[in-house]
Amino acid sequence: MAEPPSSIVKPLPEALLARQDGNAEMHWAAMAGQGHLVPTDRFFVRNHTRTPVLDAGTWRLRLFGTGLRGAPTRHTPIEFGYRDLRELPAEESVALIECAGNGRRFFASQQGEPAPGAPWGLGAVGVARWRGVRLSTVLHRAGLTDAAVDVQPEGLDPEYVTGGVNLGRVRRPLPIGKALHDVLLAYEMNGRPLPADHGFPVRVVVPGWVGISSVKWVGSIEVSATPLFSPWNTRLYRMFGPGQPDGAGVPLAAVGVKSAFELPWDARVPGGREVVLRGRSWSGHGPIRSVEVSIRPDDADADDWRPARLVAADRGGAWQRWRFRWRPPAPGRWILRARATDATGAGQADRATANDLGYLFDGIVRHPVTVLAPPPA
Repeated sequence: MAEPPSSIVKPLPEALLARQDGNAEMHWAAMAGQGHLVPTDRFFVRNHTRTPVLDAGTWRLRLFGTGLRGAPTRHTPIEFGYRDLRELPAEESVALIECAGNGRRFFASQQGEPAPGAPWGLGAVGVARWRGVRLSTVLHRAGLTDAAVDVQPEGLDPEYVTGGVNLGRVRRPLPIGKALHDVLLAYEMNGRPLPADHGFPVRVVVPGWVGISSVKWVGSIEVSATPLFSPWNTRLYRMFGPGQPDGAGVPLAAVGVKSAFELPWDARVPGGREVVLRGRSWSGHGPIRSVEVSIRPDDADADDWRPARLVAADRGGAWQRWRFRWRPPAPGRWILRARATDATGAGQADRATANDLGYLFDGIVRHPVTVLAPPPA
């Protein structure tokens, strides 16, 4: 039977990316030996429907709403073309984007608390160099007023239908404070025009916040003097479940703290010599301050946490590379664990807070490896 057509345009080589329910997850082993940025060919893809192929020449960004002077409507918006944006002052931002469901499968495999949705490991995350124009610049040119409280970008991908209900195009409001702070309307990624799967011709980049905030293929932005709502901040991307106010917490914003090893899952490690383990840690609340690693036999309970060495060039950056030297004491199955603490003091616990939709897993992941017996002398 032939495979169904992909919702993703770019090639998905198995060595770099794993297919995930119409999406693509980066293999962490593919980052071994790479620099601070994730190369575009292995940057994860999260689509609600499919990647649209758009023409920059006919694309328009339409702004409207009661938070703009004269309250232009959706039918009479303020418009910017692709060339208009390219002629505005440009800025670059090295920023991390992470799907809110990254790590979801560990709710089931480590905590016995399965949740619906794409069973991401830890590869629905990436750091890139984005170039574009500040959203604040465009808002002010469109006539932003002091009455504005929310800004809602909307994508040009097909409307999203789930459970027989059409939720419309992907759209999610941002508070005006965040919108004016560090949000970018990006048209380049890692020094080249945005690829189709990553939002061509223009996308929103919201540093540190859950990926759904960084709307791809943005086509319109509503600027409102009253709070805005969409399915992506009411029925989705909230922490539903026990322990949340009225069963549903506030809409998701910043991502939590995570750590990942640049190794295949169930990697085979040579015995009898020192091994340098490498990984990365990140947080939406601030730069990573420290990373610790614990390695124990599969059947042991006690941890022996020791500091990893941070890569100095990454300090204060979107994420932090680190390395840890280990000489396996014996062949067999071992469990690697890494935990990070960010500049605000936030860290990683043994268990993440369970929630109905499996968002914001920030627990310590147990990464299994097998140490091979050294060759005979």
